[in-house]
Amino acid sequence: MADESTSPSTPVANGAMDTSSPQPVFQIQRLYLKEASLEQPNSPAILLEQQQPSVDIQLAVASERVADGVYEVSVTATVTTAVNDKTVFLVEAKQAGIFEIRHLSPEQLGPILGIACPQIIYPYLRANVADIVTRASFPPVHLVEINFQAMYEKQITDAQAQQEAAIAQA
Repeated sequence: MADESTSPSTPVANGAMDTSSPQPVFQIQRLYLKEASLEQPNSPAILLEQQQPSVDIQLAVASERVADGVYEVSVTATVTTAVNDKTVFLVEAKQAGIFEIRHLSPEQLGPILGIACPQIIYPYLRANVADIVTRASFPPVHLVEINFQAMYEKQITDAQAQQEAAIAQA
């Protein structure tokens, strides 16, 4: 049996293999719940209220390089419910993942870290938030689906506007 090479390669015009440019790498190394907290600062009195609470949900995405070609991406949800400006409960959960991402240009890396990775992490965050709220004996809070592409594009637009404003003030 012939020995087959497992090095990344791409076909070129004459049928030969080009091994000069490495193939992009994207692998999930680990997904985990990094932080979770539940606060009920006005219990037990607030639990006797009969009004429907208001619900405020805030999301944030962050990423950082932890090693060469390895990134941690996190999605944080903060869920606050209140009745008459008094907090019923506040849940904050940060779901994270470690991803190996190699051989991408900076233009390609940004959308991977800002869109693709959060889309992978988010379903786990949704489940953890619902579980925490349910275990606290409240009806579950189901986070809505998020368009991470629109969120990422807004962050880029906002950053560009801030840069332009800073240049205009200088």
